[in-house]
Amino acid sequence: MRRLRRNAKLSLERAAERGDITANFWGDVERGKKVPSLDTIVAMAKGLGLSPRILLSLEREEDERDIRKRIETLLDKCTPQQLELIHRVAGLLIEP
Repeated sequence: MRRLRRNAKLSLERAAERGDITANFWGDVERGKKVPSLDTIVAMAKGLGLSPRILLSLEREEDERDIRKRIETLLDKCTPQQLELIHRVAGLLIEP
């Protein structure tokens, strides 16, 4: 979403205004903090001047740093037993 908005040379505020949604919500979607409903996807497409079909066909791209932060947040909430289990599963997935 961010890349599409920037390619359209729109500020977050202007894109949100054109789509009739709040800039805060738009930003949360761009950062992966919120998952947009179908109505919001349509509104965001309007804000970008695109067909909603284009947004629906895009696969979600996540920055590696964001994924690492989300994993760390989950790990911080784990019990020692859960950490051990996660370590074992990760080892099976990563090491042949």
